[in-house]
Amino acid sequence: MIFPSLCTRITCWIALYVVEALPTCPFSCKCDSRSLEVDCSGLGLTAVPPDVPGATRTLLLLNNKLSALPSWAFANLSSLQRLDLSNNFLDQLPHSIFGDLTNLTELQLRNNSIRTLDRDLLRHSPLLRHLDLSINGLAQLPPGLFDGLLALRSLSLRSNRLQNLDRLTFEPLANLQLLQVGDNPWECDCNLREFKHWMEWFSYRDGDSRIDYIADKNYLLGLPFWGARDGEKEGKFWAPGQPLFFLLHAGGRLDQLACTLPKELRGKDMRMVPMEMFNYCSQLEDENSSAGLDIPGPPCTKASPEPAKPKPGAEPEPEPSTACPQKQRHRPASVRRAMGTVIIAGVVCGIVCIMMVVAAAYGCIYASLMAKYHRELKKRQPLMGDPEGEPEDQKQISSVA
Repeated sequence: MIFPSLCTRITCWIALYVVEALPTCPFSCKCDSRSLEVDCSGLGLTAVPPDVPGATRTLLLLNNKLSALPSWAFANLSSLQRLDLSNNFLDQLPHSIFGDLTNLTELQLRNNSIRTLDRDLLRHSPLLRHLDLSINGLAQLPPGLFDGLLALRSLSLRSNRLQNLDRLTFEPLANLQLLQVGDNPWECDCNLREFKHWMEWFSYRDGDSRIDYIADKNYLLGLPFWGARDGEKEGKFWAPGQPLFFLLHAGGRLDQLACTLPKELRGKDMRMVPMEMFNYCSQLEDENSSAGLDIPGPPCTKASPEPAKPKPGAEPEPEPSTACPQKQRHRPASVRRAMGTVIIAGVVCGIVCIMMVVAAAYGCIYASLMAKYHRELKKRQPLMGDPEGEPEDQKQISSVA
């Protein structure tokens, strides 16, 4: 009788521990009391379950039908470390939705419809290490979005609509090791020149080698430069049922940033484009600055100032125009197009010169032939005789007769 009672006590203790760890489990979700994980993936949810335990460390909400989230969706989940919202229909996130997630280290927003991000979205998550924003509709990143994320190690921006990036947005990421920017319609013009400088510094900077461990294999998909091995040395790096992947970092890693425009650079890696191709950017800046110095006047504002009242009896003076001149977008110089223009112009000039030489030769030949004809004509004229003097000769012959 002692053994059953002991088992009953142990069972009660385990039950009490489970209840303390995860008091309630949301309906249809799977909860793990040991890892404090709540898995609500693939349930077709349209809203976040309101009864997620406050002690949850991992919350999986991928493969659902979430389209909009209120600002209090993750309130009171200060212990949450990993949040996965991949493969949903989210198009906008409130600026304070992650305000209570001060211990968040991994955030997955892959494959949604997010088009804009608020600059304060991640301000309250300074411990964030992995951020995935791939396969969305982002056309730009607000300045200051990554301010304070000193612990961020990996960032994915693949498959968005980004055309250029600001260098100042990425400078706060002092510990960033992995950056994905591929499959975006990059315009390799002056707007991307400063980011090219940052990419070169990021790719060739000196850094200590270190190992990161990631427990989700999907996080490694599409990263050919990540040295990931799963299943090697079972029991040392991973446990059965929970595969573990490790990454060896040595400096910054960046995938290919392939240019879409201009056509001459289409398909080329931005890092491989020589900086000499961007010399015109400095000249353009100098021209703009000199133009601003040469034309003094009031600052260009949308609101037009009130016109001054004319004095009685005086002619009204013409008011200067305060309209803002529209700056034309500078088109990058095309070396191939310039060479083609030079070749075509040379061919046309050559044809014109040949035609002029032929015309001159024809004129010379014609002139020489005409001169020769006139000389021959003058030689033959005395032999032909004078037709006017023939009647006088005939008269003399008739008189002699």
